[in-house]
Amino acid sequence: MIGTHSVRAVLLLAGLGLAASEANAEQFVLFDVTFTFTKDDADNSKPNKSHYYVKGKDINPDRPRNWTAPVDYRNGTVHIRAEVIEKPAGGAPTTWTICYIPNKGKGNGYGCTGTGIYREKGVYEQDVSMKKFWENDSIIWSEGIKQMDLVIKDDSGGKGHAHKRADHEKFFPTKMRITVVQVSAGSKYDPSLVPNLPPKPADAEKKPKPKPEPKKTAAAATKPDDCDACGEAE
Repeated sequence: MIGTHSVRAVLLLAGLGLAASEANAEQFVLFDVTFTFTKDDADNSKPNKSHYYVKGKDINPDRPRNWTAPVDYRNGTVHIRAEVIEKPAGGAPTTWTICYIPNKGKGNGYGCTGTGIYREKGVYEQDVSMKKFWENDSIIWSEGIKQMDLVIKDDSGGKGHAHKRADHEKFFPTKMRITVVQVSAGSKYDPSLVPNLPPKPADAEKKPKPKPEPKKTAAAATKPDDCDACGEAE
C-alpha cells in the first residue's frame, strides 16, 4: 500500500515550487493496491461488474486537488506498473482498463487508460501520455480525481469484460498489484521515489513488452474503452 510519509515527502518537493526542469522528478503515487479478484468478486462488484474500485483509503489522500498548477500533472505522463502475481494457466490475453473518475467532469464524464495486454505472470510497465488516453478531455483536471476504477477484460476491446466470458476460468481468480504514478510535465518517472517497490531482476530488460491491443475500426473507436460507465460520475 502507499507509504504515506514517503508520498508526503514527494508532494512537499512540489509544494516548494521547484520547476520540473530543476527537479529530477516531480511525481506522486496515485494508488498502489494489491488484491485478489475472483469470478464472484466480478459478478458482485457494484455498481458495475468486473470492476475493482480504488477509493477512500486506497487512493492517495495527499493527491493534489488541482492537477494543472502549481505543478502540471495534466500534461505529464502516468507510469503504470502491473504486477501479475497469480493468473490461471493457459495464457489467456488479459488487460485491466484504468479509469479516472473526476470530482467534476464534462462530456463523457471520465477517461481511461490501461495496463496493456498480458498473458503470463510477471511485471508489466509503461508510460502513457496524459493527453493520449481515451476521453482524457472529459475530466476537469483542475478539480481533481475522486476515485479510480479498474476493469478486468480480455483482448477484444472495450466491451470485453472478463465476467461475461464462457471460459471465465481462464481469467479468475487472479492476484494483482497495480501501481499508478503521476509524473509532471517535463519530468521523468523515478522508481526510487516509489515506496516498497522490489528491485528489478537482472534480466528485467529481457521481459517482452505487453502485446498492443489490436487497432479498432473507426466505428468502434467512438467508445473504445467503454466499460458500462466505468464509474458513476456524479
